[in-house]
Amino acid sequence: MTTPTAGDRALQGVLFVATAVACFAALDTTTKVVSTAAPLLLAVWFRYAFQAVVTAGVMLPRRGLSLLRARHPWLQLLRGVLLFVSSMLSFVALRFTPVGEFTAIIMLTPLVVTVLAATSLGEKVSPLRWLLVFGGFCGALVVIRPGREMFDWSGLLPLLLVAVLGSFQALTGKMARIEDPGTTHFYTGLVGAALGTAALPFVWTALPLDIWLLLLLMGVFGSVGHMMLILGYARAPVATLTPYLYLQVVFATLGGWLVFAHVPDTWALLGILAICLCGAAGTWLSARERRRTDAAESGYMPPEAEGI
Repeated sequence: MTTPTAGDRALQGVLFVATAVACFAALDTTTKVVSTAAPLLLAVWFRYAFQAVVTAGVMLPRRGLSLLRARHPWLQLLRGVLLFVSSMLSFVALRFTPVGEFTAIIMLTPLVVTVLAATSLGEKVSPLRWLLVFGGFCGALVVIRPGREMFDWSGLLPLLLVAVLGSFQALTGKMARIEDPGTTHFYTGLVGAALGTAALPFVWTALPLDIWLLLLLMGVFGSVGHMMLILGYARAPVATLTPYLYLQVVFATLGGWLVFAHVPDTWALLGILAICLCGAAGTWLSARERRRTDAAESGYMPPEAEGI
């Protein structure tokens, strides 16, 4: 069997990531449909219960009880709560925000992580990265346009969601160095399912079969998307794959057009473009700077890390 070259693996990584973001865009589009037809907590409970069952079914037979051994259970609980809150905010925000614009604003999350790294972790951030953060938030304001005649304060919900997701990703980055990824993934679904189950007696209601099928579809899209993302990052570095994450905005805009007949106006498109360009460039610069720092600490400076 021929060993795949670095170029082959990079191409495979791009294809996996493109498939992942297509699944995530389909998940958001389906969520927008369900958000007006099912109780919020019931839908969120099903999403996490599905993930917990699938993760346990796949990983417990392979890992056994070692999967349950968390080194920092309180951090696992906090991470699960943050993601559960972000899921609830997503459901509410998608009731009022078109899918394409919603997805574009969520793509501000890497820029928020940059701000959190600088303010909370003391990480040095270059002036160019700060400029990209400013450009991304300007793009978000163009999409939302608080001063426009039809503006509603619900339009700010995606920005609140970005703040929660930024905290979630910053915590995830810290835990990636001290916890087993499989254990973290398992507890994320378990915490969400437990929180949803606690609220279930108060929100349970009979739903039509088609809504249950849509909820099941959401679970499939989410599970497949996360699996594709893991496979992608196992084959290519972050700096290579980051620009392709922004294909999710394209897929989400397409979903909004096909399902809801919504097309962003010119100003929204300009704001979406600014967010995508600034977000992709900011994440790429972060990865380059991290490689340069690691190379300097090891005493070896690879050619691609020079001249940054």
